[in-house]
Amino acid sequence: MRSSRFTNEQMVNILREADLSTMAETAKKHGVSEQTLYVWRRRFGTMTTEETKQKRALEQENARLKRMLVQRDLEIEVMKEIAGKKW
Repeated sequence: MRSSRFTNEQMVNILREADLSTMAETAKKHGVSEQTLYVWRRRFGTMTTEETKQKRALEQENARLKRMLVQRDLEIEVMKEIAGKKW
């Protein structure tokens, strides 16, 4: 996946700026298309910068927990395989 030129916090700040002026002016000022601003608005809605930071932290924590769960399941499968063998 291609990384964005802007962080999520910057995108939210640009959207808040677009709320105060027109989309066309804001898009031109930041060098993005109006369609990009509409895509961002659909993704972030009325979120604030703090909410995007919290969302990113939760996503990172969720990814870490999923990795831990997969590792634990793998260890359980290995233990079952070892216990199932006849010595």
